[in-house]
Amino acid sequence: MTATKTSTRSVFAGRELGIVIALVVVLVAATIARPSFLSGQGLHDLFLNASIIALLAIGQTLLVITRNIDLSVGSVMGLTAFLSGQMFLGDPDTPVIVVVLAGIALGAVCGAINGALVAIAKVPALVVTLGTLYVFRGVDYAWASASDTQQVNAYQMSPDFLSFGSGAVLGVPNLTIIALAVLALASYGLHNYRAGRELYAIGSNPDAARLAGIPTGRRVFGAFVISGALVGLGGVLHAAYFGTINASVGTGEELSVVAAVVVGGVAIFGGSGTVVGAALGALLLTTVTSALPILGVPAFWQRAVDGAALLVAISLDRAVMVRLAARLREERGRRRGTEPAP
Repeated sequence: MTATKTSTRSVFAGRELGIVIALVVVLVAATIARPSFLSGQGLHDLFLNASIIALLAIGQTLLVITRNIDLSVGSVMGLTAFLSGQMFLGDPDTPVIVVVLAGIALGAVCGAINGALVAIAKVPALVVTLGTLYVFRGVDYAWASASDTQQVNAYQMSPDFLSFGSGAVLGVPNLTIIALAVLALASYGLHNYRAGRELYAIGSNPDAARLAGIPTGRRVFGAFVISGALVGLGGVLHAAYFGTINASVGTGEELSVVAAVVVGGVAIFGGSGTVVGAALGALLLTTVTSALPILGVPAFWQRAVDGAALLVAISLDRAVMVRLAARLREERGRRRGTEPAP
């Protein structure tokens, strides 16, 4: 078993290295086509665009590791972004930290709803979050209609809030700093805390994890809440960065997030993967999207690229798992052949 785990880790570590190599290839190709692509401003924009997707991908990773998924992330992101705008319409002097905490809280509540239906009611996560994708989006549109505010513009928000979204420290965007801080915390927690390691155990074998005394329901519920909170933070950051918000913010974002996670080496079948890989996957897909127009590819192919990357990554994961299972059977056969007769 130890040998198999080591093999699995080495395979997915190789996937992360492959992402880095692919990222370098895309960067080189785009830079050849347009030398300014890797300029200071170009890198600044690239990291800014990748930061929010990476933030959502980190939360999604916690769920995919446990064999779950959240398809409602785009709707929750739109809901929390609209909340940010509405708070400034109510009081233009609302402190930035209050808006951030409110967005995180709303995202956590949405995550708790999904988590309760999955962990307590035992409804499959795919079904639950596909439903709440439309429910939360409907709430967003209903809110916009009820408040007679179809769009919140930058001039209606606090200058401090907008500065927070577009600001930087030593040339590094604030949004990227936040994403890196969350990445470091999530990575440390998954590998150094018991609760984090138990998420991998649940994804590897839910029944065995339950028999081992792991509170699977509580852990899955907690993963949904944390993921929702990160999506809420992502919605607030989206509002702060773009400055224009309407009820359609985040539409279709779930595909980009899931694609980033799976491309980053997180097994869709659960039990393996890292948040670092997911963040790299987000950076790679964002870079590809930014490079498409430069390389002469129409921008509407963005979703096609995300979908193709998702299909390739899932197929690769499946092939890897089949190969590892065959290797494990061979090792067991050799061991039985070398065991002394009783």
